[in-house]
Amino acid sequence: MIHLNVQETEIHTFDQARLSHVILTTLTHEKVNDDVELTLVLGNDDQLQQLNREYLGIDAPTDVLAFPSDEVDPDSGLRYLGDIIISLTRVNEQATISGHSSNAEIELLVVHAVLHLLGYDHFDPNQKQQMWTAQTNILKELGTPLSVFPE
Repeated sequence: MIHLNVQETEIHTFDQARLSHVILTTLTHEKVNDDVELTLVLGNDDQLQQLNREYLGIDAPTDVLAFPSDEVDPDSGLRYLGDIIISLTRVNEQATISGHSSNAEIELLVVHAVLHLLGYDHFDPNQKQQMWTAQTNILKELGTPLSVFPE
């Protein structure tokens, strides 16, 4: 089950069914066949800056944060992968700078964050290459425009 919490609907309206599809496609690509839960929060720069400062010691906004959990929800009995928080302020700015739609940008960030929840990282070159390859393959499968693919 995917919990989608939209807190900033005035910035842009995203198709919640599409965001769920992006998440499910990522999970399927990564062979997560069990029913799992995660939460996706669409927020703003202020929220992301506060979380970034509190949890990572970085006093600046960012585009996306992923907090892996891997706990079991006592009510549903399902594995809880964690929380994803995305700044819609950053989504719109990065989309404009990169020359693609906000929808394409948020798809990139959702895929990226779900991969983080599944254990991917990009701090060392080998891990980065594995993550970027998975991300690129998923975005291609989704039909996301090529301009959002990371270098």
